[in-house]
This record gives sequence, C-alpha cells and structure tokens, in this order.
Amino acid sequence: MFARIKKSGKYQYLQIVENRKEKGKVKQRVIATIGRMDQLQPKGRVETLIRSLSRFSEKTLLILSGKSDVSADAVKIGPSIIFERLWKETGIKKAIQRLLIDRRFEFNVERAIFLTVLHRLIVSGSDRFCERWRRDYSINGTEQLDLHHLYRAMTFLGEEVEDQKAATPFTPRCNKDLIEESIFFDKRDLFSGLDLVFFDTTSIYFEGQGGTIGKRGFSKDHRPDLNQMVVGAIIDDKGKPVCCEMWPGNTTDVKTLIPITDRVRKRFGINNFCIVADRGMISADTIEELESRHIPYILGTRMRRVNEIKFDVLSRGGRYSEVYLEGLTSKDPAPLKVKEVVHNGKRYIVCMNTRQARKDAADREAIIASLKEQLKKGPKSLVGNKGYRKYLKLDKDSARIDMDKVKYESRFDGKWVLTTNTDLPTEKIALKYKELWQVERVFRDVKTMLHTRPVYHQKDENIRGHVFCSFLALVLRKELERRLNAAGHVFEWSDIKQDLKALQQVTIEENDKRLAIRSECKGVCGKVFQSVGVALPPTIKEV
Repeated sequence: MFARIKKSGKYQYLQIVENRKEKGKVKQRVIATIGRMDQLQPKGRVETLIRSLSRFSEKTLLILSGKSDVSADAVKIGPSIIFERLWKETGIKKAIQRLLIDRRFEFNVERAIFLTVLHRLIVSGSDRFCERWRRDYSINGTEQLDLHHLYRAMTFLGEEVEDQKAATPFTPRCNKDLIEESIFFDKRDLFSGLDLVFFDTTSIYFEGQGGTIGKRGFSKDHRPDLNQMVVGAIIDDKGKPVCCEMWPGNTTDVKTLIPITDRVRKRFGINNFCIVADRGMISADTIEELESRHIPYILGTRMRRVNEIKFDVLSRGGRYSEVYLEGLTSKDPAPLKVKEVVHNGKRYIVCMNTRQARKDAADREAIIASLKEQLKKGPKSLVGNKGYRKYLKLDKDSARIDMDKVKYESRFDGKWVLTTNTDLPTEKIALKYKELWQVERVFRDVKTMLHTRPVYHQKDENIRGHVFCSFLALVLRKELERRLNAAGHVFEWSDIKQDLKALQQVTIEENDKRLAIRSECKGVCGKVFQSVGVALPPTIKEV
C-alpha cells in the first residue's frame, strides 16, 4: 500500500493505492482519493494526515519528531505491570489496605511497601538506593514518596499489635502477621488448608547491633563475629510461602519447632497437619513433645550421630523399592530407592539416591588416591586438612590410611534416614521429604537473589519490616513461577528480570502533544505477560 499522485487534466490528485496479484499479474487498486493537491497543500492537510497516521507507526513518528523541538523520556514498564497484577491477585494489596483503614498516614503506605518489594525483586540493594532506583521505572502512585516514607512503612509492618495470644516466646505478634493471615484466609475455601507444611530456618547477620533481636549464635553464613537473627519460613505442599518467623540470633533450631507448630494452629485455625522438617530441627525431647501432642511429622535424622540409626537401622537387611518423582518414569537411570525399618517401636525410612551414592564413592576414591600421594611427602602436611584427616590413622611418627574408616563411610553413600509417626506409605513419605528442597530454595532466593542483606536497621520494628518485604517479594516470585509452570514454561529468573526491564515506554512531547511509544517485546517477556493474563500496552497511544 502506498500514496501516489494521479494527474487528471490540469489537476493532481493524492490517492492511496495497493498492489495485488490477479492470475499471476500485478494490478493496482485505488483505496481512496484524498483530494486535489492544490487544495490540500496550502492548508497543511497532508501534514495533518501524516501525523495522524504516525500514531500507528513508531518509525514514522520518530522521523517526524526529529524535525521538531521534541522532549522525550523513557521508563521501564514491564516489572511494574506484571507484579502489580500479582500484588493484587495474591491478596497482598487488599490485606495491607484493610489493615490501614483506621490509620492516618500522610502518605500512601501500601504504595511504599509495593515499591520496596518491587525493588527487592528486580535489583535489590539497600533501601536507601530504592528511592533513586524508582526514577527509571513507571510505578503508579509512588511519585511523591521519599526515603523516610519507605522506612516508616517498614516500621508499620514490624509494629507489635495489642493481641499477643499467638505470640511465641521468641518474638511478638506484629502487623506483618495480620497481613499473612489475611492473605491466607482470603484464598482459603472449604477444600483448602495446610495438610502438609515444610519448615526450615536460616540466619541473617547485621552490619551493626541489630536491635534487641540481634544476638550472637550459630551462624549459617560463617560470620560468628557478627550479631544475627534467625528467620524461619513455612511453605505449603504446593510450594507457596505461607508465613515467615523471626527470632533472636541465639535461638537454636530445636527450640523453634514446637512453638511454631502451636503458632500455626492458632494463627491459621488448622488442627490437623503434618510438619516436615530437616534434621537440624529435632532432638529427642522435640520428638517426645510432638508425640505427646499427637502431631504428625516427617523429620530428617542425624544418621551419623545417633547410634540407634548408625548401627541398627542402617544395618537392617531388606529390599529397597524404587519410587519416582513427578514427571519421571522407570526409564530414569537413578531412581530414588526406599525401605522401611521399624526399630524399638519407631518407624524409619531409609532413602538412597543411587546417583548421589556413585558421586560420594567417586569423591572418596579421589581423596584416597590423593592421600596416598601426599603420604609419600610425610604426614605433617596432612594433619591440618579436614578432608584427609578423617581417613588417617596416626601413630607416633607415621600415618597411614584407615581402611576401616573408609569402609565405614561407604555405608552412608547417597543415603538419608527419616523418622515419622504417620501412616503414610513409605514412598510418599520419601517424596514429601524430598520436597523440603523448596524451602531451602526459598532461603537461597531470599539471601542471594533477593539480597535481604545488608541489614543496617537498628530498631526491631524496621528489621522485621525489612525482612518481611523480602518475604512478600518471594510470594510474588513464587506466584509468577507457578503461573509460568501452569502455562508450560520454565525460565531462568535472571532472564525474566532482564526481559521485563527491557520493555520500556518512551514519552515524546511535541507541540503540546504527548505520545507514549512502547518498545519491542523481547525474549521471554511476551510469554510472561500471557501467563499472568496481562495485555501488552499499545505500541503508540496519546497521553
């Protein structure tokens, strides 16, 4: 389709014409005759028509704009569009607004929290940097927010509430708890609940004192020199984060499981559920308490430290049966193998990953081979190496490989042992415990991609609000991943962020008119929009 001038007598006419093929020959068809050129040109009607049509062509608009006095501004729009929709549909926005009904802030607290959460999702960094970062993004309702507003919003999240009935001995009940409960109950129906919950903890250290919650304790970050806090998360069996818990840094894992179990029952009104936790969570007293309360559990064990497991359970004969994770079949070269052992009235599930067993054996063989070479240089160079030392047998002036220790360690290759008081089938218990990796992945996301650290806040309220914003970011991310999986997509998180950030809107102002031009949708961006059910903004629109 193109424009042409048609001469007729002494006049010239502007026409819109298209080419088309008929029986192998190209013929022209007049779509429209615009008018006589001698009448159109003096009144500037050709230019008016071109500018009107330019709304449907980015390239034409930019060419025209290059000839005029134009101002342009570009902002990223992809992240805010996607996560604004998820913010609303997960119920987070509604829960926060409901809690703010009787509060009179002079700024929009809900928008301040959303800005902080979006910042954690996309680039993270310190809260101080968030204010400057916002400049490059289009985020509705955040234009008037300053840094102190973000701090006050986090204080609001961490504020203690009057009703402390569901508090634990380690931490008070706060506004963030009310938000978690509101989100849960809004999405709950007669057929939903917490039949199975996964629980795990991690530690987060502070750059300063860390308020009263900052204490010295066992550091999973290998920073025992700094004050820290302990953060726990509860995930349901669909991989959805339910709530997060925060305790002083000197709180041990084995002391948290029972209070958390009570707290989940009180907060979410659920009496019957099965808790799944890692071996660091349990002790003999913890298991005894769970039994006395008739709480179903699936717990990992310390198989190297508990003699009953090390010498009796692992030594018990019996055939393994093969089980397969969802999506895998009997063609899988390394299925999970399980067997049940009942000892002293306790039910144990011995699990073995054959692929991991081969890797453990190969790693040990490599250590032994290297150890033999090092022994030729003398024993002194080996004593300080922990990996070597456990396979050495030291005499007064010599060292040799302890073959009994090598054989002993081989018993643990690729294995882990569970204990449970449920009646679930052996295979299901093993697979459900395997799902605990979702919790561990949650913490990797919080501490690496969401960068909860560094934490510079000194007041407990701000610290709790700071960590909770990371948790809300995680809720949004997991919801996005769930929708992508439902649509059959599996994308790297880094690719999702990069392609969403690449979607920009350029606003051009010319002769008192403002036009917004959307950039091209690249990479996985289009599939993300489709999975969330959001339409892409028009290529060009008047604003």
